Amino acid sequence: MYKRQYQKSVAEVIDELKLEVVDMPNIEVTEVSKENGVSFKATFTTKPEVEIKDYKGIKVNKTVKNVTDEDVANELKRYQEKDARIIDVTDRPLQKGDTAVFDFEGFVDGEAFEGGKAEHFSLEIGSGQFIPGFEEQIIGHNVGDEFDVNVTFPEDYHAEELKGKETTFKVKLHGISTKELPEADDEFAKDVSEFDTLEELKEDIRKRQAEANEKKAASEFENKLIDAVIENMEAEIPAEMYEVRIDEMIRDFEYRLQSQGLNLDMYLQYSGLDKDSFRKTFEAQAQRQVKIRLALEKIVEVEGIEPTEEEIEKEYARLAEAYKMDAEKLKPMIPAADVKKDVAVNKAIDLIRDSAVAE
Repeated sequence: MYKRQYQKSVAEVIDELKLEVVDMPNIEVTEVSKENGVSFKATFTTKPEVEIKDYKGIKVNKTVKNVTDEDVANELKRYQEKDARIIDVTDRPLQKGDTAVFDFEGFVDGEAFEGGKAEHFSLEIGSGQFIPGFEEQIIGHNVGDEFDVNVTFPEDYHAEELKGKETTFKVKLHGISTKELPEADDEFAKDVSEFDTLEELKEDIRKRQAEANEKKAASEFENKLIDAVIENMEAEIPAEMYEVRIDEMIRDFEYRLQSQGLNLDMYLQYSGLDKDSFRKTFEAQAQRQVKIRLALEKIVEVEGIEPTEEEIEKEYARLAEAYKMDAEKLKPMIPAADVKKDVAVNKAIDLIRDSAVAE
């Protein structure tokens, strides 16, 4: 009961003073008496004061990569590979680009080690899936060959007991296959696309790659602008803000794992990370996001940016589509005040971008 009273009292003070709190308050009871009831002290962290300048007319480079004939040829080859026919190879040795099927077992100092054995393992040669030196040493062998591969595990290998160890793998090659690509001609274009000729398909590839390059350049341009805005911001940002953002990012990561049938403990086990190391992977991104948000919110304040009801409704519609929900059902879950802030921040980005000078 007292806890609810504390929370209610603190919430009333925060609301009265119009404070923006970034973490849960720390409650310390200072006095308990029949006459005066309970006295307590609440300590919490608020958003810092922010100063921002020179966020209009920022000059940054914008580079849009041209689409080359080689780019088009590489994309066309991906179309061919998707439509490729897999054929067994029996009349020549294994070479780069082939897929090998083989047994292997690894030994360190003459002793087999855990996880170093597999049967009928399939590997595309040149993919770099195995430790350096392995794939190169099975190239040139024929189906039925049995041979040794001698390699050294990297010093940064994830298994502590194998780091830097000289290892011998005993290998037996069972099969070789390769991809037979279809000829790139008009008939091929009809099979893999809506176009009647190869030239029309190539032109469409060139157009889509040009659009992708423009989109990438625009994203890089915007990131450079945001970096410049952050540099022109002054604020003493409390560490709690970074920690809260990391917590949010981890919760979002866990949600995505759950959609794949995994949980965080399973992921940490597979990746070889402990919880502290995993948390550190979010630090740089979290710090940047906190700084961006503070800078943009200050610009919203300075410019007096106010989203319209139409813009807020449009954002609800976008969120509803992203979450695969009805917009009206989503509204009680996401307060309008939060959506309004997000829309305002996006308008601040538009302001920065529209006033910027691309060099």
